[in-house]
This record gives sequence, structure tokens and C-alpha cells, in this order.
Amino acid sequence: MHVLVTGATGWIGSALVPRLIAAGHQVTATTRSDTAADAVRALGAQPVRADLEDPDSLRRAAEASGGVIHLAYRHDVAFTTDPAGAAETEYKAVTAMGEALAGTQRPFVMAVGLAGLPEGEVATETDRAVPNGPAGKRIEAVEHVLGLAEHGVRSSVVRLPPTVHGTGDTGFVPQLISLARRTGRSAYVGTGDNRWPAVHRDDAATLFRLAVEEATAGTVLHGVAEEGVAFRDIAEGIATVLGVPARSLDADAASDHFGGFVRLAGGDFPASSTLTRERLGWAPSEPGLLAEFAAGNYPS
Repeated sequence: MHVLVTGATGWIGSALVPRLIAAGHQVTATTRSDTAADAVRALGAQPVRADLEDPDSLRRAAEASGGVIHLAYRHDVAFTTDPAGAAETEYKAVTAMGEALAGTQRPFVMAVGLAGLPEGEVATETDRAVPNGPAGKRIEAVEHVLGLAEHGVRSSVVRLPPTVHGTGDTGFVPQLISLARRTGRSAYVGTGDNRWPAVHRDDAATLFRLAVEEATAGTVLHGVAEEGVAFRDIAEGIATVLGVPARSLDADAASDHFGGFVRLAGGDFPASSTLTRERLGWAPSEPGLLAEFAAGNYPS
């Protein structure tokens, strides 16, 4: 298959592209710069100039492909200045690519987080997220992609945990490590029993390959290897890595400590991947999040 990948040089994309090529696929990846194009070639793929801010460029790239895996997102603004703008950009991007694939029966796989699902319950692939907050438009983008199944597109969505871990991780766990290093303590909220699901980057990449090859139209998949790791255990793992104390904080102190990150730090987001494993034969085999701490894969 000729697969177009957006976000190919990102954390998951750079693990996915070699797996697609090893499986016999031809890969084209969207780029915005000469530097990114060089990085794409180094992965073994062919670059094509296209930008999330330019839906027409994405439409043309999708038209020329045999299927799309969409990983790119404006995380640089989504978690800082303009979450609503990032979500609106996402909606326009998937709409354009979906139009290009309509009626072709080609696959369109979209990455998204677990946000918007009910907290405190083990979320399954059958649960639907509810748009809320400034980034609610992203949930609408997900529903749009799933709806493409009725327009001749083999569309699927892969929901990912808050942390996709592994050596070289630049996501939330490194941010927690930096915060603990700066403040001299690794904190959790209350008892710290709230849970984060987790998956290793390599297992996530394998799931995206399986999805573009085999997922049926309109399918929701969960890229979850560990259903729920207690946040207290994450904090204690970080404390061990850094040699600082792990501390429980009440709601007010946690708000001061975590700032805008407090809702995520205190959130309870367990999720199951039972249906995903049954549908695609996905079998995560890489180390779990706490094992990564123990192995020294998160440097102090």
C-alpha cells in the first residue's frame, strides 16, 4: 500500500514509518521544511510538502495515496496559547483528507487522545467522547472521521493514553520529571489512586500499522497496553529516579504545584483495549511505564 503519514517525524511517527516500510508499504510523509524532508528521507520515506494549516495541500497528498495515517497535531499551541485554534485546524485537515478518500474504500486512520471520555470508569472502544472545553472541536473531528465509513472510506480512530512512553520520550512524563527536579519533590494529588493508562511507543506504532492494514470501517481502537497505572506509583517512580521525596498534596497545594497541568495530574482515566486486541490481534510486548523507570530509561 502507498501510505501517507502526517506527523511522520514525531514521537510515534518516527517509530511507525520503519515498521510500515518493513511490512512492504511505500510511505510518503508530509513535511513543512527542508529539515523535516531530510528527516523523512532518513526514515526511508518520501517527503511531500503539506501543512495542517493548508487543507488543500493535505487533500492533494491524500488523493495521491492509497491510504492515510494522521498523527500530526498542533501540540505546540494546543497546550499553550490556542487549544481551540488547534482543534479547528484539525477539523479542517481531516475534512480535506476525508474528501480526497471518499468513495475509494481506502483506509484513513486518525490518532487522538482519550480526552472527553467518562472519568473514573474503565473506558472501552464502544464509549463515545463528549466535546467539552476549548478543544471540543477535536472530538467533532473524530466523529467526522468515523462518519466517513458511510462515504466509502475505511476509517478508524486510535485513542492514545496521556503517556506514550519509551527512551527519548518528550511528553508528559518528562514534564513531570522536570517539575519534580525543579521543585525538589515528586507530587501526586490526595491518595494518588487516580489512574493513567499507558503504552510504549513501539507498541503504539505497531497498532497504527495494523489499523491501516486491517481495521474495519468506523472502528474505534485503544492504544492501551496498561489499563491504569496509579499516579502515585508514577510519582514514586520519578522520585526514585531523581532521588527526591514523593509527596501527597491537597487540592489547593496541587493546583499551585502543577498549575495548568493539575487536572491531568489528578484525573482518573483508566481504559481497556480488549476489543482492539481481539479485532486486530494486537499484543503489546514492550516494557510498562514503571519498568521504564526501573530500567533507567528516564534519566535523572
